[in-house]
Amino acid sequence: MPFDRYNREINYLRISLTDHCNLRCVYCMPLNGLKFLPVQDLLTPSEIAAIARSAVSVGFRKFRLTGGEPTLRPELLEIVRQLGAIEGVGELAMTTNGILLSELARPLARAGLRRVNIHLDTLHPERLSQIMRWGRQEQIWRGIEAAEEAGLLPIKLNAVIARDYNDGDVAALAALTIEQDWHVRFIEMMPFGIGECATIARENFISNEEIRARIEKEFGALSPFPGHPSDEAQNYQLPGARGVVGFISPVSEPYCGYCNRMRLTADGKLHLCLLNDAEMDIKKQLREKGTEAVQAILLKAVQLKPMGHRLQEGIFTQNRRMFQIGG
Repeated sequence: MPFDRYNREINYLRISLTDHCNLRCVYCMPLNGLKFLPVQDLLTPSEIAAIARSAVSVGFRKFRLTGGEPTLRPELLEIVRQLGAIEGVGELAMTTNGILLSELARPLARAGLRRVNIHLDTLHPERLSQIMRWGRQEQIWRGIEAAEEAGLLPIKLNAVIARDYNDGDVAALAALTIEQDWHVRFIEMMPFGIGECATIARENFISNEEIRARIEKEFGALSPFPGHPSDEAQNYQLPGARGVVGFISPVSEPYCGYCNRMRLTADGKLHLCLLNDAEMDIKKQLREKGTEAVQAILLKAVQLKPMGHRLQEGIFTQNRRMFQIGG
């Protein structure tokens, strides 16, 4: 297993398939001024599979497909098939906004996908159009139902909360776990780059401590739910609930000491820490020197992985935005 210089086991690779998205969430993507990667700059399906095989050979076991929005990648099913066929891939999951899942959930499950996290910031149709923009609640809900029917379980719903946008909806989202064995996870906003999205992430920030207090005011004290230390969420249950409420708090309660993740961008860079700019070009090594070079750069990246972010010092990722990394 690959351990970094801080004795953390790094065994989880998040693979971004594209920087395109069919939504424009206010804290992630502006409406104007965007430039996307040309197709020729993207890793091909076979290159993604080659990197995944090398990752398995050095000890990675958990893989997640991200974006932008990964369901927009035309070769998505082929990518899933190739990754699912690799011996040693212990978990293959995907994070998505769910809009295209009504058509893709079953084919993805047949191809080898095991689980999905679906992005849903509110249950209120009008506020959803304000914060997620371009999306409709019924589209996402059909995607959730299709994922459940296809056996992509457990369903995990990710909600990013912004003050004055959807902070009044946290109790309704948490209530989904009462009757459903779903995980509803509340994610603090993180600053990336410059511009309107970064401004919203700072000025409309709300901590998970406040979100939890609002939920407990509505439902009573939450009970701790066991989890692995490397899980980014602190998990709880509402009284009498079937599902789980999670809080992902990278700003107010960093969990860097237990981080087990490495990120692969759609254009083939290893992004060493979500909230740092440091990267290594794995695509160049693969194309020029082959898979042995990939193994070496993966192990080197693990050793160079920072201990954690430096948000408290005003240092954060500026060269990429969230949709260019994959979260």
